[in-house]
Amino acid sequence: MNYKEQFIEFMVRSKVLTFGDFITKSGRKTPFFINTGNYKTGEQISKLGSFYAECIKANLGDNFDVLYGPAYKGIPLCVTTGIALHTNHNINKNFCFNRKEAKDHGEGGSLIGYKPQDGDRIIIVEDVITAGTSVRESVPILMAQGKVSIAGLVISVDRMERGQGNKTALSEVEDEFGIKTMSIVTIREIVSYLLNRQIDGKIILDDAIKGRIDEYMDMYGVK
Repeated sequence: MNYKEQFIEFMVRSKVLTFGDFITKSGRKTPFFINTGNYKTGEQISKLGSFYAECIKANLGDNFDVLYGPAYKGIPLCVTTGIALHTNHNINKNFCFNRKEAKDHGEGGSLIGYKPQDGDRIIIVEDVITAGTSVRESVPILMAQGKVSIAGLVISVDRMERGQGNKTALSEVEDEFGIKTMSIVTIREIVSYLLNRQIDGKIILDDAIKGRIDEYMDMYGVK
């Protein structure tokens, strides 16, 4: 079993990936939902970091200098990913994350952890992307630190839905900022792997649910 398949089963067991009737932040009615806020144990966050690390290593190797996590969900993600890169792959990199409001006392500034330097290549570590809002907020923060470049953006799941135009939100970010984008898995990979497969003795995604997902993707997905 490869790391993508392991990650899909991990999301199901963590009750992060669920199927039913949901409303997305953008108001779309969706038959599947990814709630990364349901990770809540030390074991889960440790495993999650290992999957992010596998994705980064597979796509970029060690060709970057800094992990950056946008507040708030990106904060534990960049920390656990940094730990996993060091522990599992002997890749030791700096990490930092932002405050929602800049600090005006002590050391000041909006970033906590490593302070990016000229020439640094930064990876943004996020959970999922729908409209790309947090990335658009993150890039100016990082660029204000000096002559840095964004080496990549890594997320857990690419929902493969249209963003503001006819491309996926992930593709739009890639085009707009020239950033290499990566996801541990895509919704298509999830459906392909889980369809009529038993996880702990139970089928999570049957033909009926697949039909609803297909209808949703026909409506909101990229053709």
